Amino acid sequence: MNVDRTPTGKMNAVSQPAPTPDLSSVAADIEWPDHDAERQARERHRALIKPAGSLGKLEALSVWVSGVQGQCPPDDFVRPRVIVFAGDHGIAAAGMSAYPVGVTAQMVANVVNGGAAVNSLAELAGATVRVVDLAVDANTPSAISGHKIRRTSGRIDREDALSADEGRAAVAAGIAIADEEIDAGADLLVVGAIGIANTTPAAVLISVLTNTEPIKVVGRDTTIDDDRWMRKATAVRDARLRAWPHRADPMQLLTVAGGADLAAMAGFLLRAAARRTPVLLDGLVVSAAAVVVHEEAPRAMRWWQAGQVSPEPAHAIALTQLGLEPILDLQISLGEGSGALVALLVLRAAVRTLAEMATFEEAGVNDGSPGM
Repeated sequence: MNVDRTPTGKMNAVSQPAPTPDLSSVAADIEWPDHDAERQARERHRALIKPAGSLGKLEALSVWVSGVQGQCPPDDFVRPRVIVFAGDHGIAAAGMSAYPVGVTAQMVANVVNGGAAVNSLAELAGATVRVVDLAVDANTPSAISGHKIRRTSGRIDREDALSADEGRAAVAAGIAIADEEIDAGADLLVVGAIGIANTTPAAVLISVLTNTEPIKVVGRDTTIDDDRWMRKATAVRDARLRAWPHRADPMQLLTVAGGADLAAMAGFLLRAAARRTPVLLDGLVVSAAAVVVHEEAPRAMRWWQAGQVSPEPAHAIALTQLGLEPILDLQISLGEGSGALVALLVLRAAVRTLAEMATFEEAGVNDGSPGM
């Protein structure tokens, strides 16, 4: 604590503002999931009345849930929560999107009003939805704009997405949002994204951090035509050239080539891992933020599952970089958290089978072992 001395010689505490948390400071708090609980889950699977390995991926998923919950058998999720990060991107001015920028605000309003796919799927999966405006290029209700950093972002093929202060503020916003949700009782977080042209900065970040040629990370997004695809490829190439010198500095990379929504997602994902809260990643944009976090804190990915893989080529590249196998491949490219919510149903099934199926011993069934 800093102190000053009064004329009489007494020491008085000087009030200092709390430091703004950043990626590196939060990364230092991340621990491993519970290895003992994971081992117990594997042992229980071997004891259940079924052929070994017959539940396929459900077995691996239930082991993961046991580890992140620190118990076996695991509990079903009580308060799964979807957080949709919304933001516009200046790179849309390059003309690669099939929709105008104003659509982002309309999509956000649709989620708020309960009319989006994420709302329907969340109800089906037993989750609730919160949308957060980080950089929508419009005025939005105060209920969702309390963490807003700015309207849209810089055009990343020509200028930085954010100032250094805005980048730090966006990361801090993501950390604060994670704290708000976890403090309110969320026991599983589903991360989604909304924003016209948000797949372009996502592709740039993945191209830089996986050292992949720009042409290989550019997809069709919302079924764009050849002309728009070429514009997008050019924008990714030019933005990658600007971002490449910062590839070893995740915070700077988010500032130069990301955006407020991506930086906030990075802070959110880090904080969730530091607070031992599991996360389901949705699409390309969320996975791009996860790749950035992975550079700072590789251990964080042990707290995540990839809900799905979308048709965007950069998404599969990102998941390979993270070492995550997607739960589903349904060709969902909508965003919002929609694909991950379908995966949540599978994750619930994994928990139920491990927790509720009887073991050979419990049912008095002979498993072929001597003495049974």
